[in-house]
Amino acid sequence: MSPTGIDFATRKIANHLKQTKEIIQEGDHFKTKTLSTFRNYELNYTIGVEFEEHTKGLDNRVVKTLVTWDGDKLVCVQKGEKKNRGWKHWIEGDKLHLELTCEDQVCHQVFKKKH
Repeated sequence: MSPTGIDFATRKIANHLKQTKEIIQEGDHFKTKTLSTFRNYELNYTIGVEFEEHTKGLDNRVVKTLVTWDGDKLVCVQKGEKKNRGWKHWIEGDKLHLELTCEDQVCHQVFKKKH
């Protein structure tokens, strides 16, 4: 197991995936879908409202999740068994950046906008 709690086989598969991310914003409410040939994950949230998130299909955790704005970045903090867990999303030009954090591990992904 890695410090993130994700097993070796899942990490190895994830390294080779091509993902599609869809984000729909309706005021302070967001609907996000992360789609791949391996797994799909959907997350719906309202800015500033903490909720219980079940990461079924990812790493199967139950955490308290809160998403807020920090300038032009969406910042998510997940409270659970791991410290410093969460993510940030921001847009630069036609690219969507995703920075995932767990304890002292950081992963940065960049998505290109489909036209």
